[in-house]
Amino acid sequence: MIHEWSFEMIIRTENERDLKEVFDLNFQAFGNREDESKLVERVRESEGFIPELSLVAEMNNKIVGHLLLSKAKIEDQNEEHTVIVLAPIAVKPDLQKQGIGSSLIKEGIKRCKELGYDLILLIGHPSYYPRLGFQPARKFGLELKQFEVPDEVFMVSEVREGALHKIKGELKYPKAFFS
Repeated sequence: MIHEWSFEMIIRTENERDLKEVFDLNFQAFGNREDESKLVERVRESEGFIPELSLVAEMNNKIVGHLLLSKAKIEDQNEEHTVIVLAPIAVKPDLQKQGIGSSLIKEGIKRCKELGYDLILLIGHPSYYPRLGFQPARKFGLELKQFEVPDEVFMVSEVREGALHKIKGELKYPKAFFS
């Protein structure tokens, strides 16, 4: 008898039961190192954690992808704006380049918009993220000094139209990002 497997993917909010599987997924996706898995744990324990923005992709009741979006600040002289940072995103190594990461990011952007956030920022691959609406951030008057990165990898996506005209300043990742 031949079994047909359904490869329908579900994207949903992470729950308590997913924690070990998400840890293991991040470990595998990032070359068998714990840095990103530990980052996810630190963010979950921080005030920047938004449960609805920790997303998993599931196929056949197995977690195959995870995306974490959390709060950060942009500071400009006397003003402070709450924004969202994307990190990390992980897809099971044998399932990469099949649209799982893109699906997670699109759902994450949609949820950020529904929750009223204006901008999503990230440090990421310059050929991957632009097709999902991300652009180099420094040309919009946004700066990053905590990490030394080239202009093309520090990116922003405008979730709420017009936000890039109003929000300028330095992105400050919260302490959860520093072990």
